[in-house]
Amino acid sequence: MPLDLEHGCMRNLCAAVRSSFGAARHGPVVDPRRLAENRHVIRTATILAATLLAVAPAAASDAEFLAAKAAFEKGDERALVALQPKVAGHDLAPYVEYWRLKLGLAAADAQDVRAFLSRHAGSPLAEQLRADWLKALGQKGEWALFAQDYVATGSEDAELACHTAQWRRGSEGDAALAAVKPLWFSGRATPDACAPLFAALFARGELKEADRWARVRLATEAGSVRLAQSLAVEAGAAERDWRRVEGNPLAALQSAAFAWRQPQGRESALFALERAARKDAAAARAAWVRVRAQLPESDRRYGDGRLAFHAARSHVAEAHLWFREAGGRQLNDEQHAWRVRAALRAASFEDVLRAIDEMPPALAAEPAWRYWKARALAAQGNADEAKALYAGLAPAWHFYGLLAAEALGLPIEPRSQPLPIGDDALAKFGARPEVRRVVKLAELDMRPESLREWQPVVRGLDDEALLLASEYARRAGLNDRSINTAERTAARHDFALRYPTPFRPHFEAAAKAHDVDAALLFAIARQESRFVPDIVSSAGAQGLMQLMPATARWVARQLGQNGYRSAQIADVETNTSFGAYYFRYWLERLDSHPALAAAAYNAGPGRAQAWRPDAALDGAAWVETIPFNETRDYVKKVLANAMLYTRALGQAHVPLTARLATVGPRNGTASAAPAGPVASN
Repeated sequence: MPLDLEHGCMRNLCAAVRSSFGAARHGPVVDPRRLAENRHVIRTATILAATLLAVAPAAASDAEFLAAKAAFEKGDERALVALQPKVAGHDLAPYVEYWRLKLGLAAADAQDVRAFLSRHAGSPLAEQLRADWLKALGQKGEWALFAQDYVATGSEDAELACHTAQWRRGSEGDAALAAVKPLWFSGRATPDACAPLFAALFARGELKEADRWARVRLATEAGSVRLAQSLAVEAGAAERDWRRVEGNPLAALQSAAFAWRQPQGRESALFALERAARKDAAAARAAWVRVRAQLPESDRRYGDGRLAFHAARSHVAEAHLWFREAGGRQLNDEQHAWRVRAALRAASFEDVLRAIDEMPPALAAEPAWRYWKARALAAQGNADEAKALYAGLAPAWHFYGLLAAEALGLPIEPRSQPLPIGDDALAKFGARPEVRRVVKLAELDMRPESLREWQPVVRGLDDEALLLASEYARRAGLNDRSINTAERTAARHDFALRYPTPFRPHFEAAAKAHDVDAALLFAIARQESRFVPDIVSSAGAQGLMQLMPATARWVARQLGQNGYRSAQIADVETNTSFGAYYFRYWLERLDSHPALAAAAYNAGPGRAQAWRPDAALDGAAWVETIPFNETRDYVKKVLANAMLYTRALGQAHVPLTARLATVGPRNGTASAAPAGPVASN
């Protein structure tokens, strides 16, 4: 080999290069097929290596950097101080300095902090250290130093926002409290730094007792039961009564033993309704209609809206009728969305149109509701208005844009304008310290940090600069950053970068072996892993196809691979093959319906089966009414991805509407396999 590619290049890059040369350490046994497949990787390795040799000083070893990382994670400040000089030449030396400062922040010297902020201005580390530093100063009440180092960013979290308000209050007086008031209206717990400011707002009468109850509702809606109870007790409710309601909310609602004339009694009843409707909306409805007349109209309509919302998410057939009772005046955005979905589930386009027309304008302008309004208009015979809405959506390459294009009879023809990029431009881009940090962080499995470092690299770039950055990331093996960056272009697009086909031989072999559409496999992998082969999710799903270890073991048994070992799950060939088998298994048991199979792959087959309708339902409407936000978004993106991959792979066109078709009632197939990557609600 012309370069020592074992040092300073990413693991995936090195693996690809080694695979091209076979057993290079024992002789240059070249596999021509692999060499052809990976020539772009080798060329990029040369560019990267040349860049490193040209600009990097004698670098500290990765082992020393990782030792510093371990010291930070243990809170060992002494070890970190000792290691910092040893990593001075490392690309990630700023991280070690940041960790040292962070561990000693309570007693840090302001000049040390400011020096770091100055040297690394604009970097994610500097932004994080400034926030950490200001919070530490705020906790100690050192407002003079706070004033010197404060920089408004427009993206403060609640804790820093409250410290900032405390500081400003010293010079602006109580006028500074106005910035904090919106933070009160949260369904989640707020930082301790906000408590004295909230107390001041109540003392001044700018927050009132009604606002306490408003927050009780927000906490109840968010499922923050302990917070809701705490706030209710602060507002005068008996803690014992609230605990009784939480213990059996349906029984409490049925008993109707509430102090209806008092706000704490009415709110306790609404709390009982919310908790009961989450478990069984139909049973909650039966109890609710017997007691709701005792509430003022605004409270009654609020309760009607919450009940209809939970009924819609549970696919209760009458949910759209219950939304009619509630009306649209007191609904939040999530309830407005589910009002439309309930009408879709009931195939009531009249209710769909009414629900969208009563949405806030900003919400109604979202692609989903523009598309469904067009469908509703078309169903009612208003073809011209429907076509106008479709025409506004059709240029976009997302689920609704593709459906709109098909409704207009337009061809699906993405047009790429690739950017010619020379090696010099790539080398110059890669020589930037922040880009080198991105690459090194990825190499050392510090993925979240690598992603954060990449964001300012591509922020504010024009289309050509974005395409250059995307191509660099692709060649460096950072497929996730390459795809996400290519997707940011506004007018000049390169669909080969947006929808790449890395590991194509593996995907095509897996598709052939298990009789699965290769476009669907690429579509799933793009959504699951962004083609990062060694990625591990927080739930433990691994690899390109994000397989859970239990799923991989089950697949291995089905395939008769008795020698399978857990470490093999990270192998690209094994991972793609097992993922293809698992997807095919559920595709066969779910009426060969790709939307159902994709939902099963993401949320588990039991849920996909449970979400099926009682009667045949339009496939797009079924996808729209998936209860889990993550799974609904996932299925839409997988199906849209498949449309683009069909073209990228040169396959015959299959309309998205044909893939969606209709979804029928549950077929009674029992779950015989473990769930795949499971989404949360």
